[in-house]
Amino acid sequence: MREIIWTDYMKYRANLRGFELQQLERIVRFSGERYYDTVTGNQIVVGKHNRDLVVIPYESSENSITPITVHATTRQQIKFRLNNGRFTIYE
Repeated sequence: MREIIWTDYMKYRANLRGFELQQLERIVRFSGERYYDTVTGNQIVVGKHNRDLVVIPYESSENSITPITVHATTRQQIKFRLNNGRFTIYE
């Protein structure tokens, strides 16, 4: 299993927004909803944190995953980004 590297910035953003790292780790590891952000070049994972839908951009290597930040989002925002080409499905 790949190591998750929590940067100080990611820990700060998660704490600021009230997200628990354990729940975010489950999303990063196990969510099947993944996209590629054509603007930033980041991989994106989407999942539920309690009642919030969150999007987590991350960088990935053979041995590790580094989440960059976390944002609450809506299905509408995700659909809009898919429709306008910002997100593409990542497999």
